Amino acid sequence: MIDHEFGGQHTELKLSIIEGYLRAFTTALRPHFKKLWYIDAFAGTGSRTVRTERKGASLVEAPADEVVERRRGSAQIAIDTRPLFDFLVFIEKNKNYVAALNDLAAHNLQRKIVVAEEDANTALRQLVDNNRWDDKRAVVFLDPYGMEVEWSTLEALASTEAIDVWFLFPLAGLFRQATRRLPDIDESKRAALTRMFGSAAWESELYPVEAADLLGAIPERRRDLDPRGLEAYVQKRLSTIFSKVLKPLALPVRKGPQMFSLFLCISNKTPKAIGLATNIGSHLLDPKRHLIKSSTTK
Repeated sequence: MIDHEFGGQHTELKLSIIEGYLRAFTTALRPHFKKLWYIDAFAGTGSRTVRTERKGASLVEAPADEVVERRRGSAQIAIDTRPLFDFLVFIEKNKNYVAALNDLAAHNLQRKIVVAEEDANTALRQLVDNNRWDDKRAVVFLDPYGMEVEWSTLEALASTEAIDVWFLFPLAGLFRQATRRLPDIDESKRAALTRMFGSAAWESELYPVEAADLLGAIPERRRDLDPRGLEAYVQKRLSTIFSKVLKPLALPVRKGPQMFSLFLCISNKTPKAIGLATNIGSHLLDPKRHLIKSSTTK
């Protein structure tokens, strides 16, 4: 068994949202489509290891040993979803994680599962290009380890008009890469931001050129947007290629700083499809719902 330790409270919440959407998705679309796909672009191992630290005795509690739990990851959740997905694709580059995913597939031989040991961007674009999309519907889960997702990949997914994309956007990574001062961004970071946003327009949009002062000096180009402003900018960019992008859920919910933004991007252009995905997604992404839930389970 491969230990895959990551995340915290926001990970549990993220996975519960994905599970809720997958269940609603297959329930709603099963009567209308014979081909329902799930595609996990950064699939990990299919499970994750959670350790509860050892606690010493207190006046009211006995000491507790360390507890190690193996909980379901997104790949296992997709396999468990009922009604069933007809086809599942797990994409992963890490060889150890790929081995774990192959073991997972081997324990579900009755299911159509493909484990692809490839770069996620390359694999997703090939998947889009090599398949028809008028006869199927799919959910893609993008949970990158960093800022790997390229704009060309998002464009390919949006072009299908058949895929709902859940994108855990690494807002903290963007905040670090897009430093306050434009001159502080080296060529490597500049290229990464351009790949992520699809063009170099982010430079003028995040770092506007201001008019010279009375002495003719041009002010230094700086980013004034805070994390929520950057989140709004990302949503605006995504909305240029997807039919609709729902207001994201900021993660973690209760404790700052914000590290991620969980987006639902809808590629289908029909009002009925947009309405269905919006109704389900808006409920799952409602921050008030999660604040109440986390406060009652604290």
